[in-house]
Amino acid sequence: MFAEQHKFTKPNDNRALGLMARSARSVMEELDDIIIAYGQSDEFSFVFKRTSTWFKRRASKFMTHVASQFSSSYVFYWKDFFRAQPLIYPPGFDGRVVLYPSNRNLKDYLSWRQADCHINNLYNTVFWTLVQKSGLTTIQAEDRLKGTLAADKNEILFSEFDINYNNEPAIHRKGTTLIWEKRDEAVTKQISLANDEKKEVLVTRSRKSVQSYHCDIIGEQFWLQHPDVLEDDDC
Repeated sequence: MFAEQHKFTKPNDNRALGLMARSARSVMEELDDIIIAYGQSDEFSFVFKRTSTWFKRRASKFMTHVASQFSSSYVFYWKDFFRAQPLIYPPGFDGRVVLYPSNRNLKDYLSWRQADCHINNLYNTVFWTLVQKSGLTTIQAEDRLKGTLAADKNEILFSEFDINYNNEPAIHRKGTTLIWEKRDEAVTKQISLANDEKKEVLVTRSRKSVQSYHCDIIGEQFWLQHPDVLEDDDC
């Protein structure tokens, strides 16, 4: 596997997660009709605004352009996150296009992906803690966790390793959400004076850029705080 051959840290490699998010941001900056992206582990979902006319709305074009931009960005930014560790071979990413009829359906999809992030990360956290701290083999750790519920996994972490899962990094538990936001930034501007001299002044301007969040998107709070992310259903 790619992760094993490139010595990714288990259960989470922050370098790999950072590279995935950077590649996703590159896709959004290239295709600014993407209004939100959500990623976890080795996947990212990109949502185009419903009124987009990119590529004449051809599904194949959406998929190939996003996948190629993401893959090339992953290779291009690899060294920024993995430093001296070489990229042994280029990665491959597949994709599919799904059309959702309403914002409710879209939110349900994104909620499902974040729920999947939680389920997988909780399991992987317990699994690799058993392997790395208790000395279990991967087969023994898998047997130990068979039939356990979320409460059981939390209890193993807390009672045996003094780990409160809720204190684990949010990026691991919640994944990464990317949206466009306007932020004020200070820039230096040169102005001409009456005596033909020039003077530099500091001005503030508002610029839209891709911002990253590691928060809950299943509930309504995120959507209430960012009401401009999704267009109205009647657009």
